[in-house]
Amino acid sequence: MSSYEPRHDELHVAIIGAGLAGIAAALELKKQLGFERFTIYEKEDSVGGVWRDNTYPGCGSDVPAHWYSLSSELNPDWPSYYVSQPEIRAYWERVYNKHALAAHTSFHTEVVRAEWDETRQLYHITLEDTRSKEQRIVDANVLWWAAGGFHAPFFPEDVPGVKDFKGDVWHSARWNHNVDLRGKSVGVIGNGCSGAQFIPRISEDPTVQVTNFVRSPQWFVPRPQFVYPAAVKSIFRHIPGIMRAYRAWIYWKSELSFLTFNDTDNFMHRAATKLLTEYIRMTAPEEYLDKLIPAFPPGCKRIIVDPDYLKSLHRPNVDLNWTPIDSVCEEGLKLTTGEVVPLDVIIFATGFSLLPSRLQISGRSGETLHEFFDSIGGPSAYLGLAVPHFPNFYMLLGPNTAGGHASVIFNEEVQIDHAIQLMRPVLRGKAAAFEVKESVFTRYNAWLQKRLVKSVWAHCRSYYRGRTEDGRNYAIFPGPVSLFWWLARKARFSDYEAIGAEKFERERRAKRWTRRIGAAVLALSVVLAYRSGWRLPMLVRMARSLTSFA
Repeated sequence: MSSYEPRHDELHVAIIGAGLAGIAAALELKKQLGFERFTIYEKEDSVGGVWRDNTYPGCGSDVPAHWYSLSSELNPDWPSYYVSQPEIRAYWERVYNKHALAAHTSFHTEVVRAEWDETRQLYHITLEDTRSKEQRIVDANVLWWAAGGFHAPFFPEDVPGVKDFKGDVWHSARWNHNVDLRGKSVGVIGNGCSGAQFIPRISEDPTVQVTNFVRSPQWFVPRPQFVYPAAVKSIFRHIPGIMRAYRAWIYWKSELSFLTFNDTDNFMHRAATKLLTEYIRMTAPEEYLDKLIPAFPPGCKRIIVDPDYLKSLHRPNVDLNWTPIDSVCEEGLKLTTGEVVPLDVIIFATGFSLLPSRLQISGRSGETLHEFFDSIGGPSAYLGLAVPHFPNFYMLLGPNTAGGHASVIFNEEVQIDHAIQLMRPVLRGKAAAFEVKESVFTRYNAWLQKRLVKSVWAHCRSYYRGRTEDGRNYAIFPGPVSLFWWLARKARFSDYEAIGAEKFERERRAKRWTRRIGAAVLALSVVLAYRSGWRLPMLVRMARSLTSFA
């Protein structure tokens, strides 16, 4: 499959990843800027990102489908309120094909290194063919990290010995569909969103004995699933505004949930805690209740939209084991008590690493992005998008952009719009680069962490905090997504160092003076009109003409 390759001295945008963020970014480059000289570099052989890689039984989104989609690509044909992995992947493939992005995509191509050239004001990018391991170098004026927030499957460091196991072992994000689980003893490590989705599915077969090894409990909410009738889909398709209004209703309902769970010291949170506790008591087996109800407040970890996990615990072939794991051994799992639980299959449902380990991006000083993050105590970015010392480098779903209650696609769209505003002068030859000011970066992250310390997310161990009790939270944005939109809706160029932007700055100054002159002329016209007794229609016509000029 062909892809766009830059020629010498030709402006070029490199996008890392053909997942949801990469597709959305490429789409807006074409739609907003009419820019076609970009390449999406994807290390796998197809698009879809996390929804390509995760194919475990029961895999799906816990965000309603009509909000877990692009605002510019609404889909009237979603079959149900929540949708499954195949349906989500099919949606993104349709968007990708609709906008002819295949001509801009290089598959089997991993970005392993990117180095900023201060003289030429661009990145030298080292690419590797994932099949032949051959490397080549391309240049890009803008580097867009669209690899998303979930990278390699995470395996807990305190569970050693995986290679010693004589049975089959895999991570939920790399499901082994070649293994028949019938008649087998299956150990599942982890009870987060993934484990909660596939345990009810694999345990439907009574010959599959499932033991879920759990470190800590989770909060659950009921899953209000329903199918959209054909008549409703027809209304969405043919009556303008209805589907967008429905999406807005889902949006505001989600925003209300943030107000409920963010602050632990309010009536709404206490009421929600009581309701969720009652839900667990009514749904789960009585023998597990003392350990299933968390001591930490709801919202501290991502709340699980219950896909019948609690009901599945009533099955005779499903057990919970709360004893800490010491290691993996030949026969199965050895617990800290010395007991060995014999197993045929071990499945890790333990989440993801939030940063790619191999990718090395070097900025103006030669320092890599990983080194910069280490120097400040962990991943941070301005609006989860821009990092000082790294010109023309933009992250999508970077540090502190996720919402525990919302669709990440919304925040990604906000970030894309912000980045497009910064790219426009560069791609039109009016500026060489933009780099967020260190003072702006520092002030923003100090404000952000101050809010997080006082929030619900400070009350427990979670992957939001690097899987520690006291680590810095580098995943969550501490506010409703409406606040994130407000902060990022317009790029303030005063927040960025403009490099080689003399033409751009002249145009900005000219526009400011034009607006000021137009406003002054309008004000003077109003005064003269008032004193001369001019009639309102004439004044309106004059105001319109002056406003159009300004």
